[in-house]
Amino acid sequence: MTSRINGRPARVLLVEDDPGDVELTRETLRDGKVHIELQVVNDGFEALQYLRKQGDHRDALMPDLVILDLNLPRKDGREVLREIREDPELKHLPVVVLTTSSADEDIVRSYGLGANCYATKPMGLGEFSKIVKAIQEFWLTVVKLPPNHD
Repeated sequence: MTSRINGRPARVLLVEDDPGDVELTRETLRDGKVHIELQVVNDGFEALQYLRKQGDHRDALMPDLVILDLNLPRKDGREVLREIREDPELKHLPVVVLTTSSADEDIVRSYGLGANCYATKPMGLGEFSKIVKAIQEFWLTVVKLPPNHD
């Protein structure tokens, strides 16, 4: 494994409420080429608290990448994405939407709200792992990310 950013592990915030998808994402990222510190929150409200260092997340470190599901409890992913893009402290964060929806309406709306990319979760475990590996490879090895200010 290699460190990705200034000699430290890459930080990824996964916003996902499905425990199975969380575990599969965790395993896939753990087996990848990049050393990653994965943080997981289970709903949109908590995601924004984490990113804004509020509540139980006062000591949270700013992620280098956010992987966001759209269908979340308390505050859905569309609202989270909108609030990220409207917040001057957060708007620079790369956000990858990874969700079950393949509806054109969701894709167009997500890009309109400022998603950096949109991927649909496939049904099979092997295909799901391939998508997560592709996200990891592209966003954490190919792309030049903005500086992270904790």
